Amino acid sequence: MSDLALRLPDRRRLVGLAVPFVAVVGSMLVGLLLIAASGKSVPDAIEAFLDGAFGTSFAIGASINRAVALALVGLGFILAFRANLTNVGGEGQIAVGGIAATALGLWSPVADLPLGLAVLVPLLGGTLAGAFWGGIAGVMKVRFGTNEVISTLLLGFIALLMVYWCVQSTALLRQPQTSSATLPESLPVPGPVKLPGLTGDPESPLHIGLVICLVLALATAVVLQRSTFGLRLRAIGLNELAARRAGMPGGILLVVALALAGAFGGLAGAIMLQGEQYYLKTGFSSGYGFDGLVVGLLSRGSTLGVLAGALFFGFLRSGGISMEIMAGVPAALTLVIQGLIVIAVAGSVILVERLQGGR
Repeated sequence: MSDLALRLPDRRRLVGLAVPFVAVVGSMLVGLLLIAASGKSVPDAIEAFLDGAFGTSFAIGASINRAVALALVGLGFILAFRANLTNVGGEGQIAVGGIAATALGLWSPVADLPLGLAVLVPLLGGTLAGAFWGGIAGVMKVRFGTNEVISTLLLGFIALLMVYWCVQSTALLRQPQTSSATLPESLPVPGPVKLPGLTGDPESPLHIGLVICLVLALATAVVLQRSTFGLRLRAIGLNELAARRAGMPGGILLVVALALAGAFGGLAGAIMLQGEQYYLKTGFSSGYGFDGLVVGLLSRGSTLGVLAGALFFGFLRSGGISMEIMAGVPAALTLVIQGLIVIAVAGSVILVERLQGGR
């Protein structure tokens, strides 16, 4: 009996690893069948995917950079979710963070700051902009009872329109129009504002955003698991009325939770602008907010789960882009394949919970 009790956790752990793995492999096989059905070469598509995700130091660095943005949104999601709040506004929080970072980065006094402050000030500006955007949803929930799913989603649409407004107006952030061919985008941020590289390899785009992300992931884990603030968030999430009766400032905690979630999204937007894209344009957020939401949902509140999911989706994004360019796989089909993988992973998580709950 004791041997069985010792083996049971190992069996549960094995099931927890095997079921998602089988689900991902199965969904990928279905994706390959869809590629074959579309008339494209499956071997060419596989080769393009592997080259785009892992083929060079540039590909690996770009994949990890994408994972950084996804992880930050996911970390913000699990922070809010601990208080039973669902932040679906990551896309908008990325957008306002990018706007703020671009505006500060193009402001000439910032570029002249010493000691790395030229990098830090736009990052901080993007973070505060995202916190403000998330905090609006928090205030609306506490003051008016507005569902945060609706408010964060609609605020996201407003933020995306603000990006469009900024890059269409020369009075705001649009670059000077020298001809009719001038693109509706901002000027590139100057060199001192760009995030420093991490590896010293000129071929790799990997930047210090990875270090920032890992430090924040560790801080998030400590806050959620070992701090009074994390305990209060959990209490509010489990029973808000009881927590308020126990003397906890429920309204303030809800606002702070959504503001922190927004801060992570805003920081992700600033890192995307300063670390890889370097100029603001319409659609620069490119669905990272919604993919980060999926990462947060699938992590089941675990910071390690967020990091693992972000890496997976970061490399998946890079491979999908490469399949479109190098193997001619339609963009819509790559999105379908990514959707199949998301559904498979989500379904496997539910299945694992039911299997383990039945033991």
